[in-house]
Amino acid sequence: MSTETKKTGGRTLRGTVVSSKMKDTCTVAVERYVKHPKYKKFLRRTKKYLVHDAGNVAVIGDKVEIKEVKPISKRKSFALVTNK
Repeated sequence: MSTETKKTGGRTLRGTVVSSKMKDTCTVAVERYVKHPKYKKFLRRTKKYLVHDAGNVAVIGDKVEIKEVKPISKRKSFALVTNK
């Protein structure tokens, strides 16, 4: 019996590079809008992710797309997909 199961991959997020000082790693800030449960006002929430950036191609201020991959290190489990 052939059981070929392909993983569709993880989450894909868009964000801005805020730091690229590390070797093969950059920090990407991802912003999202959340509605406050009581006051119903929309708030901006920002979260920073460590992203694998092979070759250090990303520069601070770049808009990038990142994709969830298997853990590369303790805090790094995203990889750079596109650099816009």
